[in-house]
Amino acid sequence: MPRAGLTTDRLVAAAAELADEAGADGVTMSALARRFDVKDASLYSHIRNLQELRTRLALFVGGEMTDRIAVAVAGLAGRDALAAFAGAYREYALQHPGRYTAGQIRVDPEVVREIAGDPAAALRRTVDLTHGMLRAYRLTEPDLTDAVRLLRSTFHGYCALEAGGAFAAPRDVQRSWEKAVDALHTALTHWPRESAEAG
Repeated sequence: MPRAGLTTDRLVAAAAELADEAGADGVTMSALARRFDVKDASLYSHIRNLQELRTRLALFVGGEMTDRIAVAVAGLAGRDALAAFAGAYREYALQHPGRYTAGQIRVDPEVVREIAGDPAAALRRTVDLTHGMLRAYRLTEPDLTDAVRLLRSTFHGYCALEAGGAFAAPRDVQRSWEKAVDALHTALTHWPRESAEAG
């Protein structure tokens, strides 16, 4: 019998808070149960196991980030859209380090299908938003995928290093970030294009 007051949505939102407080690895069924002052067994009528919890958390984080980025880039194009996208991404990663890390896991498509339906649909809004931001650069496949990978690895790498205190040089971190965005804009504008038929 489900415990009164507990719902899947409440548990996932609490897991997101727990991730920011204790780190992504601190999100466990036991830790979540303690947060609600219940036994672990009380959670299992809402969330079957830790894998499902972490998958739901990753989808929750992806939705939060996408919402923020969508607001930031609305009505913008080109470099302005790129800068807004990048800024919203970095702001979320630095404000919510635990949940950001929790959102980077590779999710099992079968688990996503069970809890959210079509795995592709769960990610489509993020993909559409990213491709929309890149529209001004007129990239087509396979260049579009290559560009998305460049952006994601640059944003993630920079944020991870910044959050870990790895930038010790006296140069202002914000100015370096702005230069990185400028460099990405230049790279996207002058992208070394490859046709889809190229071997």
